[in-house]
Amino acid sequence: MMNFKYLVKHLLLISSIFILFHSCVSKKQMLYIQDIESYNNTEITFANQTLQVNDILKISVNTLIPEAALPYNNVTGGSVVSNNIEVMKLDGYLVSKNMTINFPGLGELSVKDKTTKDLENDIKKLLEDGGYLINPKITIRLLNAKVTILGEVNMPGTYSFMENNISLMQALGLAGDLTIDGNRKDIIIIRESDGQRNIVNLDLTSASFLASPYQNIKPNDVIIVNPNTKKVVSAGLIGNIPTFLSIASILLSTIILIK
Repeated sequence: MMNFKYLVKHLLLISSIFILFHSCVSKKQMLYIQDIESYNNTEITFANQTLQVNDILKISVNTLIPEAALPYNNVTGGSVVSNNIEVMKLDGYLVSKNMTINFPGLGELSVKDKTTKDLENDIKKLLEDGGYLINPKITIRLLNAKVTILGEVNMPGTYSFMENNISLMQALGLAGDLTIDGNRKDIIIIRESDGQRNIVNLDLTSASFLASPYQNIKPNDVIIVNPNTKKVVSAGLIGNIPTFLSIASILLSTIILIK
């Protein structure tokens, strides 16, 4: 009889401990940038992204005489202007594997190691020096910037953006924020730039990431949010509470029947 009571007592004790452990999530594991005050009033540094292979650029040329700039503007349907992003991509300039674009009147232009601002200045100078246009205004936008967000977020997927800079927190906001099971201390960013792949791990519970080059998201970044320990445990054989209680109930019933 003592053995039976001993088994039941310890089975209930183990069940209670398991439930408490399973449901326990530390406050320090959940809160973002807990030392934010140490980064108050600090300077913001924006990343200047260099152009990459397969980038699609919208290049607009404007002058005081609009008709003079028409040969240098790609517009579907002649004079029809479209605000549809997919149509603009068809009219855009695709960066080749040789890091060049083919621009009307100027031919093949190298964009290697250049930002959109650099290319704006280059095209303006070439048009002026070649006597094509007088004081043209060049505007360049990247049309196919995107970031992929996977793992423990509410809406994983690939998201497009047209801003020159978006922050890591903004990108996670696009995916609906981390789930309760997301490990805020283990955010992976995969970045491919200039033929190299870089992988870093960031801790969002510390404000130190605000000073890193990965605070600003670059086109084609991949963000992976790993699960926390609670989620990993729950993925095991007896990880979730209903499964564990079912097994415990079966064991207890078996012991009672044997006794």
